[in-house]
Amino acid sequence: MNRKKKINSVLKSKLKKANAKLQKSNKPRYVSKAERALLEEKQAAEQISTDDQKPTE
Repeated sequence: MNRKKKINSVLKSKLKKANAKLQKSNKPRYVSKAERALLEEKQAAEQISTDDQKPTE
């Protein structure tokens, strides 16, 4: 009985892990500090360029 129980528990745990991998995570993607700095620089550059392009009256 113990051997049967052990085999079934191993198979169930493998099934659980496989199903868990298929589920979609609600967690946002990790963005490193360096990437955040690059994004901020790009946004600042875009903001400056859009400010320059505004027509003056």
